[in-house]
Amino acid sequence: VSGSLPADMCINLRLILVSGKTKEFLFSPNDSAADIAKHVYDNWPMDWEEEQVSSPNILRLIYQGRFLHGNVTLGALKLPLGKTTVMHLVARETLPEPNSQGQRNREKTGESNCCVIL
Repeated sequence: VSGSLPADMCINLRLILVSGKTKEFLFSPNDSAADIAKHVYDNWPMDWEEEQVSSPNILRLIYQGRFLHGNVTLGALKLPLGKTTVMHLVARETLPEPNSQGQRNREKTGESNCCVIL
């Protein structure tokens, strides 16, 4: 959470809820996904009242279609300082397993879901 860093040394996150509501927050590149979830939970916007969750532990960030694990920092994602980055914020108890996309499993077993039209 940015604290006293100047804005050009921070990352502006525009968080989007499933409902479509958005809010912008400033964070340091050292902040992790878990830090962000806790900060957002502790500073829950008033106009997000209907989406309020029971715990910061179920808030998950999605960036470029992927769930961010709690220890991933914004700096590790190489997000541009002083610019706005958009992420989705969802309530979810657990993250999907890394192999759950199915693609890797098919490659290992040689199976395919493709059809051959003759």
